[in-house]
Amino acid sequence: MKGELIALASILIFFMAFIWTSHSGPHEWEGADSKAESVIEEITGGSYAPWLNPIWEPPSGEIESLFFSLQAAIGGLVIGYFLGYYRRNAGDGN
Repeated sequence: MKGELIALASILIFFMAFIWTSHSGPHEWEGADSKAESVIEEITGGSYAPWLNPIWEPPSGEIESLFFSLQAAIGGLVIGYFLGYYRRNAGDGN
């Protein structure tokens, strides 16, 4: 019963944060890459040239978001697997 209450409270907190954020005005969701790019531009005065170029660029922002989401999901699965493995073996007294 305690687990269900914690899950319900977590969902409720997330939902309330989502509602508050979506109704608190217009937002621009910008990644860290563009902020870093503007800081580098400001520091170097536009004279910076990247050392390497990407091998392949996704054809659209949606595909790029898909790859980022897949990367996060795979990372979460790997971390979850090892945490579960550790917890199971730690419970055995080994």
